Amino acid sequence: MAAKKKKETASKDEQIGFHKGSISVLAKEREELGRILSIVEQLMQMHVNALKELGVDLEKEAEKLGAQAPLGEGASPGKPKNKPPIEDVI
Repeated sequence: MAAKKKKETASKDEQIGFHKGSISVLAKEREELGRILSIVEQLMQMHVNALKELGVDLEKEAEKLGAQAPLGEGASPGKPKNKPPIEDVI
Protein backbone atom coordinates (compact mmCIF):
# COMPACT_ATOMS: atom_id res chain seq x y z
CA MET A 1 0.00 0.00 0.00
CA ALA A 2 2.88 2.37 0.73
CA ALA A 3 4.17 1.95 -2.82
CA LYS A 4 0.75 2.89 -4.18
CA LYS A 5 0.72 6.15 -2.16
CA LYS A 6 4.19 7.09 -3.46
CA LYS A 7 3.03 6.53 -7.02
CA GLU A 8 -0.07 8.72 -6.48
CA THR A 9 2.06 11.47 -4.91
CA ALA A 10 4.53 11.39 -7.77
CA SER A 11 1.67 11.50 -10.22
CA LYS A 12 0.17 14.48 -8.37
CA ASP A 13 3.57 16.21 -8.32
CA GLU A 14 3.94 15.56 -12.03
CA GLN A 15 0.51 17.01 -12.67
CA ILE A 16 1.31 20.09 -10.61
CA GLY A 17 4.56 20.55 -12.53
CA PHE A 18 2.78 20.10 -15.83
CA HIS A 19 0.15 22.73 -15.00
CA LYS A 20 2.70 25.19 -13.63
CA GLY A 21 4.79 24.77 -16.76
CA SER A 22 1.73 25.27 -18.95
CA ILE A 23 0.80 28.46 -17.13
CA SER A 24 4.34 29.75 -17.52
CA VAL A 25 4.38 29.05 -21.27
CA LEU A 26 0.92 30.53 -21.78
CA ALA A 27 1.86 33.68 -19.85
CA LYS A 28 4.84 34.16 -22.17
CA GLU A 29 2.61 33.53 -25.20
CA ARG A 30 0.17 36.16 -23.91
CA GLU A 31 3.02 38.68 -23.53
CA GLU A 32 4.15 37.97 -27.09
CA LEU A 33 0.61 38.33 -28.40
CA GLY A 34 0.35 41.71 -26.66
CA ARG A 35 3.63 42.77 -28.25
CA ILE A 36 2.42 41.72 -31.70
CA LEU A 37 -0.89 43.51 -31.17
CA SER A 38 0.98 46.67 -30.20
CA ILE A 39 3.08 46.51 -33.38
CA VAL A 40 -0.01 45.97 -35.54
CA GLU A 41 -1.75 48.92 -33.85
CA GLN A 42 1.26 51.18 -34.50
CA LEU A 43 1.36 50.16 -38.16
CA MET A 44 -2.35 50.79 -38.58
CA GLN A 45 -2.03 54.23 -36.99
CA MET A 46 0.82 55.07 -39.37
CA HIS A 47 -1.36 54.15 -42.34
CA VAL A 48 -4.33 56.11 -40.97
CA ASN A 49 -2.14 59.18 -40.50
CA ALA A 50 -0.66 58.80 -43.99
CA LEU A 51 -4.14 58.57 -45.51
CA LYS A 52 -5.23 61.67 -43.61
CA GLU A 53 -2.19 63.57 -44.90
CA LEU A 54 -3.15 62.50 -48.42
CA GLY A 55 -6.62 63.94 -47.92
CA VAL A 56 -8.59 60.72 -47.57
CA ASP A 57 -11.64 61.15 -45.35
CA LEU A 58 -11.69 57.89 -43.42
CA GLU A 59 -15.00 58.66 -41.73
CA LYS A 60 -16.72 58.93 -45.12
CA GLU A 61 -15.05 55.70 -46.24
CA ALA A 62 -16.29 53.97 -43.09
CA GLU A 63 -19.81 55.29 -43.67
CA LYS A 64 -19.73 53.97 -47.24
CA LEU A 65 -18.70 50.54 -46.02
CA GLY A 66 -21.30 50.65 -43.26
CA ALA A 67 -24.05 51.53 -45.73
CA GLN A 68 -23.09 48.61 -47.96
CA ALA A 69 -22.96 46.09 -45.12
CA PRO A 70 -26.15 44.18 -44.29
CA LEU A 71 -27.86 44.88 -41.00
CA GLY A 72 -26.50 42.87 -38.12
CA GLU A 73 -28.42 41.34 -35.27
CA GLY A 74 -30.23 43.92 -33.18
CA ALA A 75 -29.81 46.66 -35.79
CA SER A 76 -32.87 48.50 -36.98
CA PRO A 77 -33.00 50.59 -40.15
CA GLY A 78 -34.88 53.47 -38.43
CA LYS A 79 -32.35 54.16 -35.68
CA PRO A 80 -29.19 56.14 -36.44
CA LYS A 81 -26.01 54.50 -35.20
CA ASN A 82 -23.57 56.33 -32.95
CA LYS A 83 -20.40 55.36 -34.72
CA PRO A 84 -17.04 56.06 -33.11
CA PRO A 85 -14.40 57.82 -35.22
CA ILE A 86 -12.42 55.56 -37.49
CA GLU A 87 -9.32 56.00 -35.32
CA ASP A 88 -11.16 54.39 -32.40
CA VAL A 89 -12.37 51.53 -34.56
CA ILE A 90 -8.91 50.84 -35.89
